[in-house]
Amino acid sequence: MTTTKKAQNVNLNDDVRQAKATTVKTTFHRETSVSTEINADPSIVWALLTNASDYSRWNSTVTSIEGNIALGEKIKLKSILDARRTFKLKVKEFEPEKKLVWGDGQGNRVYTIAKIGKGTVIFSMTEKIGGLMFPLYAKMIPSFDQSFEQFASDLKKESETIMGAK
Repeated sequence: MTTTKKAQNVNLNDDVRQAKATTVKTTFHRETSVSTEINADPSIVWALLTNASDYSRWNSTVTSIEGNIALGEKIKLKSILDARRTFKLKVKEFEPEKKLVWGDGQGNRVYTIAKIGKGTVIFSMTEKIGGLMFPLYAKMIPSFDQSFEQFASDLKKESETIMGAK
């Protein structure tokens, strides 16, 4: 059985759009995604996504990241979703200004940046978690929707602020 919440962009006013997350649930996994258009160069978005020590300054969903965000490196992430837990993750893919993947044995988070015009990109973030044991602990994992929407909003705001200062 699959449950889906539709993704959509809701106009808050003429200038601001809030990205809406999509979550798909099955018996053995859950996948949450969000996308947003960012009026900034891919290099700016990439720099924000790969500077671990700066995350907590611009991103209200991440309290800290320790380590180096680079291919094969291990990082320790703390999030507002579970302030007591430190997620130990490995950087699995690292394609500058295009794709970043990190994860653990439970799942992966994929960040993509797609250039759609001069100074404009589509940023997407998807996390798929699960496995054979997923039904045993699925109810203990909070929804990622609000956190993903806030992450995308924070990234958009900071990227566009930096782009505007150039």
